[in-house]
Amino acid sequence: MKNCTEPGLYDLNSYDYKLPEELIAQQPLADRSQSRLLVVSGRNRFADDRVVNVGDYLRAGDLMVTNDSRVRHARVRARRQGGGISEVLFVRQLSSCHWRVLLRPARRSRVGDRLSLPAGVVAEVTAVEDDGCRVVRLDDLPADLDTYLQRWGEVPLPPYIRGRLADSERYQTVYGRQIGSVAAPTAGLHFTVDLLDKIRRRGVDVVSVTLHVGPGTFRPVSEQDIRCHRMHGEEFSVEERTMEILSAAVADGRRVVAVGTTAARVLETLARENFTRCRGTTGLFIYPGFKWRMVGGLLTNFHLPRSSLLMMVSALAGLGTVKEAYRHAIERKYRFYSFGDAMLVWRQPAGQDAHVG
Repeated sequence: MKNCTEPGLYDLNSYDYKLPEELIAQQPLADRSQSRLLVVSGRNRFADDRVVNVGDYLRAGDLMVTNDSRVRHARVRARRQGGGISEVLFVRQLSSCHWRVLLRPARRSRVGDRLSLPAGVVAEVTAVEDDGCRVVRLDDLPADLDTYLQRWGEVPLPPYIRGRLADSERYQTVYGRQIGSVAAPTAGLHFTVDLLDKIRRRGVDVVSVTLHVGPGTFRPVSEQDIRCHRMHGEEFSVEERTMEILSAAVADGRRVVAVGTTAARVLETLARENFTRCRGTTGLFIYPGFKWRMVGGLLTNFHLPRSSLLMMVSALAGLGTVKEAYRHAIERKYRFYSFGDAMLVWRQPAGQDAHVG
């Protein structure tokens, strides 16, 4: 058992910060690529730019890796037995007719309860799991679930987004093609087709992996010693040709830039398994002290306090550097979270930046 008492880099409080509410972006920009970009190349080494210029910080021979998961229209309103409205969030398919879901309000949903969904579909609760998720069996589904959800469901926006989107495609990346996430891999929301083409013309190769983002992405770390935290597993897959490219990149010492923490998680999972598995589930938790084997650079949004995503960025760039970068961003009124601005950070040598002030 780990000794959950060491302070500093492993203290949850080190990953807290205060954000003015007005800096939480509520809507995406009209032009995806015009989001601001904070380039972080070391302690107090910051450059303010725009995502449209991210190619200026890349070089020929770099490999950029995106996550091509699409967000499922996973949120459906349902009517409970005895009256009242529930919200069903479809998380993961378990069998042809059984799904793992989140229900709200959850406390009123017990085994045997039946929920009436649109178009005559009935969901019966068959199990209550330890983390509060429910398993439901679907009856009378008129088509496969994703076809049904595309008609009757909504894209589930993060809880800090108060309004609705006029166009749900703005919560999808332009390259997303594998349906399965309940939240967008938000670093990719900044890219347009033209920007990706521009990056390729600079001699940068762009490939995709797939990781389906689960609801745990919004779950804050609660353990005071972050080493005691356990990540929820998330499903990933990689095409065989892409696996060959990734393996060769490591062997050749190419610089690998991950677009988003989800892509980074897949890459480091693959590297630890010597590229022997094209699909599966990863519960890899990346925090300071982590030994990176593949990712050299990371394009990422600004993350919530005390989140595992903030800890991952700190593992790459150094906690002290990240804290100063966030202060810089707040002072200059960058937009935060899913529809906000971005950072480009580079991996720092181990032990170079342990300051947590």
